[in-house]
Amino acid sequence: MRSMLAATLMFAAATGANAQMTTPQTPGTKPKPIQTVPIRPPTMQTPSQTADGMTQAERLSLQSDLAWVGQYNGAITGDVSARMVEAIKEYQKLRGGKPTGVLNPQERAALAETARRKQEGVGWKLVTEMTSGARLGIPSKLVPQQVTDANGSKWTSPTGTVQVLFSRSKMANPTTAKLAELEKKEPAGRKVDYTVVKPDFFVLSGLQGLKKFYVRGTFKGDEVRTMTILYDQATENTVEPVVIAMSSAFNAFPSGPQAGPPPRKTVEYGTGLVVSDDGAILADRLVTDSCLAITIAGYGGADRLAEDKERGLALLHIYGARGLKPLSLAGGGTTTSVDVIGIADPQSQGGAAGVSSLKGALAPVTSSDSALSPPPAVGFSGAPAIDGDGKFAGVALLKPTMVAGPATSVPASQAVMVSAETARDFLEANGVVANGTSTDAKAAVVRVICVRK
Repeated sequence: MRSMLAATLMFAAATGANAQMTTPQTPGTKPKPIQTVPIRPPTMQTPSQTADGMTQAERLSLQSDLAWVGQYNGAITGDVSARMVEAIKEYQKLRGGKPTGVLNPQERAALAETARRKQEGVGWKLVTEMTSGARLGIPSKLVPQQVTDANGSKWTSPTGTVQVLFSRSKMANPTTAKLAELEKKEPAGRKVDYTVVKPDFFVLSGLQGLKKFYVRGTFKGDEVRTMTILYDQATENTVEPVVIAMSSAFNAFPSGPQAGPPPRKTVEYGTGLVVSDDGAILADRLVTDSCLAITIAGYGGADRLAEDKERGLALLHIYGARGLKPLSLAGGGTTTSVDVIGIADPQSQGGAAGVSSLKGALAPVTSSDSALSPPPAVGFSGAPAIDGDGKFAGVALLKPTMVAGPATSVPASQAVMVSAETARDFLEANGVVANGTSTDAKAAVVRVICVRK
């Protein structure tokens, strides 16, 4: 609106100037000076205004990703703060960009991908502690060993360098202040350098012997529940971002939907791409993971022959199928937009299995992956992306957002496109001759159905 007004005023000023120059003047009178209106450029949106314009889920996801890359050390609440804006600027400077405090689509996509890889690197997952029902975020690759008794659970690394303890106990008339004071004294020798005491929780951190420690606790009625993280100082760079995520994910007394990705569905749907006339199908690794049975709608059972955990691809195979129309995988050039051809979840189309097309914009993240927005519908994961020339551009994959935040948040999925070259390399590495000649992507896609326990 303001830029339109500025343009209108510029036009009016120019028109007035021309009129002054061409209108005859009365002899003996001085021409009146031209009155000009100062033109001000539209004001730029501040970083905090940009953050205010995000949804709660987007801000939660942003804070979580910033924490995972080590730039944000505040509570993951989804609230706009100066700390969050400064974290964005630090991330931009780290990438060699201009520290504006506002991420462009390519920066945001790169941040999300980096955070996702760090989560995968430590085996981040949300678990339910079996004795209490409490929810914790656990870096399962760092602490693969678990023991449980009536008082809680303990996860440890093989050498004990990292430990996560969940404990529960009874106390008459507990308060967070009382609990914090007890934790400061036990075990003996703790040196506390950070304390937060709120009515509903407390946090302590510092040194315990040669290890760093972090404690977060709360209570309900007379039951006290506490999470303690111990880690060697040599592991600080790896563990500290995880500690922030664990603190925000800790839900001692869950009562509603939990943060992070939902549990794996008993029946999950995806899209597969037929790539050879003998039944080879390219699909999403996550959709086809831990399946008791994989079925290709209209063709029957399929075997999963290979996977690429790094890129998220899986190779399926059906036997004895006739009349398949494999897609030509000859890729086009670089593109900024694609049509994603897939089959939505049956619930999204009244139980039907119709093939549909969705448009998406691409923002490069790595040499082989691009962020895809908006994310396609559930069921489209594994669908081929087609460029403006009708050529195969890559495979669209939905990635669950691993957010450690308030239990009531339900963040949306993110999507990436794995490049055509990466898909071809995966097939070639697994001995698949992609002999498709068809350019009809709708005829080459199939519904993939995974059945789990």
